[in-house]
Amino acid sequence: MHVRTAAFLACARHRRRARHRPRNRGHACTRRRNGHGARRNRATLDEAIASGAAHFAGVADVADQAAVSAAIAKAAARQPIDMLIANAGIAESAPFGKSDAALFRRMMDVNFMGVVHTIQAALPSMRDRPYGRIVAVASTAGLKGYAYVSAYSAAKHAVVGLVRSLALELASTGVTVNAVCPGFTDTDLVAGSIDNIMKKTGRSRERAVAELSRHNPQGRLVTPAEVADTVLWLCGEGAGAITGQAIAVAGGEV
Repeated sequence: MHVRTAAFLACARHRRRARHRPRNRGHACTRRRNGHGARRNRATLDEAIASGAAHFAGVADVADQAAVSAAIAKAAARQPIDMLIANAGIAESAPFGKSDAALFRRMMDVNFMGVVHTIQAALPSMRDRPYGRIVAVASTAGLKGYAYVSAYSAAKHAVVGLVRSLALELASTGVTVNAVCPGFTDTDLVAGSIDNIMKKTGRSRERAVAELSRHNPQGRLVTPAEVADTVLWLCGEGAGAITGQAIAVAGGEV
């Protein structure tokens, strides 16, 4: 399933700047921060602006460095960026023997280089300010392996490595850099995996969900709100000593 276009939504409260993956984690972050919900299309983003949940939204393909830079520059011109959440991504599954170079490039271009492009665009102005938070939404696939997603897992491991290295570079500044690593979460991305399981195995939706939930010792999918709460905690002023961490939100899976 592909979700590579990211929405940039600058929220009304001070120090809030978020990047969103269409349904659900990024929107849950906005809802948690501002008390409003959003879904995934441009009309919904416009509704968020009209309701006061945000004051600006822009859209860019995170694999396109120029487009990302332009979108972030447009947002920064309206309000300085103190918080950056790198949350856009895609996932595809295939046996390693059938994972060609194009698949690996797709996973790296969006899941890893998308994070690189976003941080590179926002960081120069962030590091000159007294406060900054960068959170990359990675995955438990960045902390362990899963069968049939070697390209996706490699990209997410790269994100975790980037976070750990960049955190050390920025340790003397006011900018922290962390990764949140959700397990299987109730998002559109996982919905696509559930559909694939149903098509390939003939299992019911309930059994397909159970197949993914079994990875979580709590026996369930993680909720987007749980991921959002972790992201917002890392963005808080009280998390200033937390940097270079990859925090699993996975019910004890890792």
